Amino acid sequence: MGVQGFQEYIEKHCPAAVVPVELQRLARGSMVGGGRQRPPQGPLRLLVDAENCLHRLYGGFYTDWVSGGQWNHMLGYLAALSKACFSGNIELLVCFNGALEKGRLHEWVKRQVNERQTAQQIISHVQNKGTPPPKVWFLPPVCMAHCIRLALLRFRVGVIQSMEDHHLEVIALCREGGFHGLVAYDSDYALSNIPYYFSAHALKLSRNGKSLTTSQYLMHEVARQLDLSPNRFIIFASLLGNHILPDEDLAAFHWNLLGPEHPLASLKVRAHQLVLPPCDVVIKAVADYVRNIPDISNLEAIAKDIFKHSQSCTDDKIIRFKKAVEYYSAASEAPHFPPHLVRPKHTEVCAAVPSPKMLNIPQVPLPVKPGAQHSYPEPLVERNLSVDSVEKGLLEQNSFSNIPDEGKHTPLYERSSPINPGEAGSPNHTEAAFFNASSTSSSSENDESSGTTANHVNDLKEGWQKNGHSYNTPEGNLGDQSNSDLCGTSAASPGSQAGGLHSLNAQIPSLLSMPTRNHMDITIPPLPAVAPEVLRVAEHRHRKGLMYPYIYHVLTKGEIKLSVTIEDEANKDLPSAVQLFRPIRQYVYGVLFSQAEARKKAERLAMRKNCLPEYTHIMVKEWAAYKGKSPHTPELVEALPFREWTCPNLKKLWLGKAVEDKNRRMRAFLACMRSDTPAMLNPASVPTPLLVLCCVLRSTTWTPGESSWQLCS
Repeated sequence: MGVQGFQEYIEKHCPAAVVPVELQRLARGSMVGGGRQRPPQGPLRLLVDAENCLHRLYGGFYTDWVSGGQWNHMLGYLAALSKACFSGNIELLVCFNGALEKGRLHEWVKRQVNERQTAQQIISHVQNKGTPPPKVWFLPPVCMAHCIRLALLRFRVGVIQSMEDHHLEVIALCREGGFHGLVAYDSDYALSNIPYYFSAHALKLSRNGKSLTTSQYLMHEVARQLDLSPNRFIIFASLLGNHILPDEDLAAFHWNLLGPEHPLASLKVRAHQLVLPPCDVVIKAVADYVRNIPDISNLEAIAKDIFKHSQSCTDDKIIRFKKAVEYYSAASEAPHFPPHLVRPKHTEVCAAVPSPKMLNIPQVPLPVKPGAQHSYPEPLVERNLSVDSVEKGLLEQNSFSNIPDEGKHTPLYERSSPINPGEAGSPNHTEAAFFNASSTSSSSENDESSGTTANHVNDLKEGWQKNGHSYNTPEGNLGDQSNSDLCGTSAASPGSQAGGLHSLNAQIPSLLSMPTRNHMDITIPPLPAVAPEVLRVAEHRHRKGLMYPYIYHVLTKGEIKLSVTIEDEANKDLPSAVQLFRPIRQYVYGVLFSQAEARKKAERLAMRKNCLPEYTHIMVKEWAAYKGKSPHTPELVEALPFREWTCPNLKKLWLGKAVEDKNRRMRAFLACMRSDTPAMLNPASVPTPLLVLCCVLRSTTWTPGESSWQLCS
């Protein structure tokens, strides 16, 4: 589980650090000395990470999510939520994850494997018992985030989408945008020195719609219980296991911290699989180790001590450890937006942002001890952090421990109020169990990843090398490669591995030091050039949350990630949703890359040269997991043009303002759905509100004996 288990560790082992709060009370101002302070000059501005909050924005764990969700119920809840925020002087900006995040692809692969198993448990439960599944199996429908985004725009709630790195952009936006707090549920935020961090899982709206409550995490209390100075949280997060340095690569280090006398030491190798210690045990052991590091600025010495038992890829692991430290240092400071981060200069939501002092949230001035630093430093000038600057700045990081004792153990609004925090009621119970993973994990997560997938990857690799293509591993995932040449060592055969595992002289099994393969990427031909005007429109609409993120991913990266859906894999008569709608996506790819116009040009050129036309084949990578398909490798899907008519290029299709251009846009949509017929274009035959429904029914009709899904006339 790595660093992601730290959030659940706070919930379970640090109850004093989780304090219930009422957001309307924060927005109104607190009672000070029996008198009422004047109303704040501006609203309470909160940034919400929608990726951790989908089930709360949907309205809770209602049983209809199993059947795809209930639009009217979700609209009713979001309408009540927006009304409560408006009447309570609370301004929300909801940030959706619109980044492809290839650097976190191995995390996505693991999540898809777990969600695929959960989907089959849901199907089995419904078939066998005929009752709704338990809420711990909550698996949001694929388009839930998209539907919630559209509903929030309808109710005039601020919406924005990330572009490249979702976590860094949320943290930077929270600080640069003048927000007073972050509502999320992610360990990266907990370890990133966020001033006021609220729980997304505990966010609840009362039935009368007047009270919006959640829990606030007091990270200084967490640091006190761990007996770890917060200025060491960066090293702490880097050593728990993360997307840069996975916990599989730290397994030998974690087991070495526990020692051979630990009760769990006998579990470190089981059935020749990599087994990780329980998350809470790792957190305590790593905290003890980081606490005793004499000089946290000497990353080279720390890295050599960490990987002293590593038997392969040691230099690569040291480099990635330093990159992890650099990443979390940037997340803890985040003084400026890098060029690729979201900077809402021209958005209405973030315009004229008031400072926290202008909002007049009452706070008692806290006395500062002599020689103590402020809790949050001034932003640094440098935007790009090098490893050297990280090493020099670690000791200068500010910490939660600088907060005086009289203000440490009270939530935000209670620090200036004589009201006893104990009278506010018991803390809200967060529903964190459904995100839990097993405390122990294996490098081969299922049979597909250990056996079938490996054979599939090798066969695919050989075939592509014959065709002149090559494999490429994404940046930042060097540890996920299985080629021993990258590490300078040769991988042992299964027999030699088994012999090494049972050797009496080996204190740390060699399997713990072997690189893990979580996914295998494929290099595709270069994408065709896209008009700058089209890219500007796509980037603008993507950032504003006005466009489905797949469109921007296809135009800029040429690949998408398709999440797991709840479907019965045992049913051999029905295709998977990924396969069912793939022909539609192929036509969409053709429209985005103006394939029809490109083919027409190639045919005209061939006629002039009196030769056969040479068509350019555009391939899009689709990462997906469905029956018979593992998420560890992508599938190459070709962009296809329409056969019936020549679709205009994307620039004219998007930016054209004439009536004819509007008709072409409608026809392009109908052609993608295989519904480009005169009757469908006639509102008298098909009313506009029923157009999408009819298109879906026509495109999914299957005729037995045909090689593809055909339309019914």
